[in-house]
Amino acid sequence: MVAPLSAWPWENLGIFKYILYGPLAAKVLHSWIYEDTIKDLWCLHILLICALRGLVHQLWSSYTNMLFLTRNRRIQQQGVDFKQIDGEWDWDNFIILQALLASMACLTFQSLDALPLWNPKGFITLLILHITISEPLYYWAHRSFHESYLFTHYHSLHHSSPVLHPFTAGLATPLEHLILCIVIGIPMMGCILMGYGSTSMIYGYVLAFDFLRCLGHSNVEVVPHGIFNNLPFLKYFLYTPTYHSLHHTEMGTNFCLFMPLFDAIGNTLNSNSWHLHKKISSDSEGKGKVPDFVFLAHGVDVTSAMHVPFVFRSFASIPFSMRIFLLPMWPFTFLIMLMMWTMSKTFLLTFYNLRGRLHQTWVVPRFGFQYFLPFATAGINKCIEEAILRADRMGVKVISLAALNKNEALNGGGTLFVNKHPELKVRVVHGNTLTAAVILNEIPKDVKEVFLTGATSKLGRAIALYLCRKRVRVLMLTLSTERFQNIQKEAPADCQSYLVQVTKYQAAQNCKVMYI
Repeated sequence: MVAPLSAWPWENLGIFKYILYGPLAAKVLHSWIYEDTIKDLWCLHILLICALRGLVHQLWSSYTNMLFLTRNRRIQQQGVDFKQIDGEWDWDNFIILQALLASMACLTFQSLDALPLWNPKGFITLLILHITISEPLYYWAHRSFHESYLFTHYHSLHHSSPVLHPFTAGLATPLEHLILCIVIGIPMMGCILMGYGSTSMIYGYVLAFDFLRCLGHSNVEVVPHGIFNNLPFLKYFLYTPTYHSLHHTEMGTNFCLFMPLFDAIGNTLNSNSWHLHKKISSDSEGKGKVPDFVFLAHGVDVTSAMHVPFVFRSFASIPFSMRIFLLPMWPFTFLIMLMMWTMSKTFLLTFYNLRGRLHQTWVVPRFGFQYFLPFATAGINKCIEEAILRADRMGVKVISLAALNKNEALNGGGTLFVNKHPELKVRVVHGNTLTAAVILNEIPKDVKEVFLTGATSKLGRAIALYLCRKRVRVLMLTLSTERFQNIQKEAPADCQSYLVQVTKYQAAQNCKVMYI
């Protein structure tokens, strides 16, 4: 049996859950169109706050996925897998819940619609109420949710994400978010009842609350350790991403909302918190782990660029498809493309670990159409060359040129750079050479003759030239004598006789190894 308030009532609605904002939007539009003024401003404020809260989470998500900025500051080094992305897909359910509760509050207390824009006394009162009520209330509620029954039926969902991400902050059950509503609501309602409430106070507190929640779940250490050296007391009043990450790895410690002071009082402060924070802050100045393999890609077009992980993580995890609501972002993305063209360098986009080896995808800041502009080829080759030299300095073992980066007309499939820098230690390859390597590895070592179709293609050429150097006779099936002779001339003079042109499949009747 499902525990009460452990599942969202609209979890089966998919994107149609956003219809729940419909009454608020309809009321705002009706007042605006037919009454020349918005009478119930609280409807508009709720919608704006919800949009801004979503924006705060999205900006944090974008930042954490900008690996070219954050790779050396990451706390947990493994990446977010598709299972976690699916699990956090409806991370914004809590925003809908709190919008509904806020609507009920505004309908119940009509005075909320008449709050002043600004009242400085409200911010001071709010801070006092937060520290004295919200922080201890959350601390003890959080500890309670780590008890057996509550953790199994409720809080385990929040801890199901193996790698922290800003969206993880919103991953929880309705019961937990109802309690969080109380934690957030008490300081605001307290200020309003005392007569110190204001619209700016509500906006500021809610957005600051979300900002700090995203900070703790960002998996990127952005708080410099030096600030705690200069102001030691501050470490008890502001938690860090490292501090909260320890709660997810060692769940019996670091329960606080934002202030470690309450962990210190409750004797649940992890003794390794400051040491780990100092270590990660110090390591962020280094170069990080050197990848074993680099895949050098490039942008395809403006629309697909909006699907990279640091724009929309959800879109990056599913097959590409055109989204109509992304069209308004097209001009902005186009401007970003122009800026990248003029000043950007090759950057890190994604990474993954395979059999204990680190693989990274670097991106040349150019789009597909630019590869066909004659005046742009020099700049593209310069970017590729700089990436290869950088990989060589770092100690990367293999760098693979992807898609148009290996265009024969552009750089001869990478031979331009290999010939220009014969001292390179990094192996410069591309899809064809890697495929050839796999095929060659499968050929028995004692073979004397090979029959090869597609012999004058890029792949066939590479295989034929390699085998002839190994004194293996290659029967190259091709009707083009000219193309065969061009390949034959590339082979060393003493190996050219091992390349034999054939024009019929019958030539392979006595051959034991065939590649078609």
